Amino acid sequence: MSDVAQVVTYIPRLRRYARALLGERAAADDLVQDTLERALNKFHLWKRGTDLRAWLFTVMHNVHVNQVRSRREHVGLDGDALELQTRATHDAGLETRDLERMLQRLPVEQREVLLLVVLEDLSYEEAATALGIPIGTVMSRLSRARVRLRALMEGLPATGRLQVIK
Repeated sequence: MSDVAQVVTYIPRLRRYARALLGERAAADDLVQDTLERALNKFHLWKRGTDLRAWLFTVMHNVHVNQVRSRREHVGLDGDALELQTRATHDAGLETRDLERMLQRLPVEQREVLLLVVLEDLSYEEAATALGIPIGTVMSRLSRARVRLRALMEGLPATGRLQVIK
């Protein structure tokens, strides 16, 4: 299988990650398309023998960061516009929808790490490489994301305070 053909095999994973990251199908498809375009244009930068999947997620991360920066320059972001949703307990479909909404409530840095490690099954090292951050930062962001997501799903206030464990 050619290297470029291998890229095609990762499209479903890229779409799943983009969808979970952005929460909108159309925006996720746009991100995947932009990622594939950038990856194919920069394919000569990929080092044969390294993990193509991690490289593609790195490209997607960089494209996403560039898009967010571009939007911030054009539109002021209002963080106060977000409201805490209550947890639905009577239907699994509602719980899934709530989980998707609560994922969107996480800070993007935490959401990226959580999705790469939990959803895409990247190792801490692969996630660190994809995001361009130290492995310790991956672990702390993942821990904070899990705590915050659990609190949001239980309808509790998501505090930013760290707990002291004895």
